[in-house]
Amino acid sequence: MILKRESGLQRGVLILPSAFTLANLFFGLYAIVLADRGAPVVAAWLIVTAAVLDTLDGRIARFTRTGSRFGAELDSLVDAISFGVAPAYLFYKLYFFEAWGWLVPFTHVAAVVIRLARFNIEQGGKAHRHFIGLPSPTGGMLLATFYPFSQTAFFQEHLTGFATPEILAAMVVGISVLMLSHIPYPVVPRVNVRTWRGAVVGALMVLAVVIAFAVPRYWFFPALAAYTSAGLLRSFILGLLDRLPERDPLLDQEGPVEIERTVDYRTFARRRSDADTADAQEDL
Repeated sequence: MILKRESGLQRGVLILPSAFTLANLFFGLYAIVLADRGAPVVAAWLIVTAAVLDTLDGRIARFTRTGSRFGAELDSLVDAISFGVAPAYLFYKLYFFEAWGWLVPFTHVAAVVIRLARFNIEQGGKAHRHFIGLPSPTGGMLLATFYPFSQTAFFQEHLTGFATPEILAAMVVGISVLMLSHIPYPVVPRVNVRTWRGAVVGALMVLAVVIAFAVPRYWFFPALAAYTSAGLLRSFILGLLDRLPERDPLLDQEGPVEIERTVDYRTFARRRSDADTADAQEDL
């Protein structure tokens, strides 16, 4: 058998998604450096840039059909730094630098790492319409863009009271809990101009990009907070609409006397053994 060497173009296509992932890592690490040097606003926008690159590397891998287990693992390791360590360190330098305050940002890092590990097991490499739990880039950007939003005239005039350490600690812990939750969050929709719905979605996305570039300090944190709250509110409403049974199915309809139920464990074990034997024969 003759092994054919990959052409230069093929090798370039294969490394293209990883190049975007490494660019994500570059901006995440640079954000940590700038946060340490006292430039929190620029550090916040670098984390947002890393999130954009994180979205692009996955789409490029799917478009070029070069997705791999290596790429998925590399992406998770990079995301842990760009959306876990970087925003947590930024918050530490700004708000929790005294005594044991660093434990608050630590909860964010721990949640991101656990979420990424769970994502690789449950959803990694699979097509999906929803994320299970708040995506780690969203959680990281929420922390990162809070400071630029807090420097706006609107925040300084109306929302200064919300910048207390207690409220900020609650926000960090709340974001961490949402990342580890099983609340479904929709993925960024694909633009499809062939349908009117896709065209509307595309137009809204273009409008969002224009606003983001025009007034980034006013746009990113409120938009991300709205996305996070919408997923939580939707799950809460759907939970309320799920009707409970009028009676406990384990209770007799005539009164609160529990129905006696007996289980023949020998019959159950025999049926289970027969089922396993049938499955083994099918596999053969």
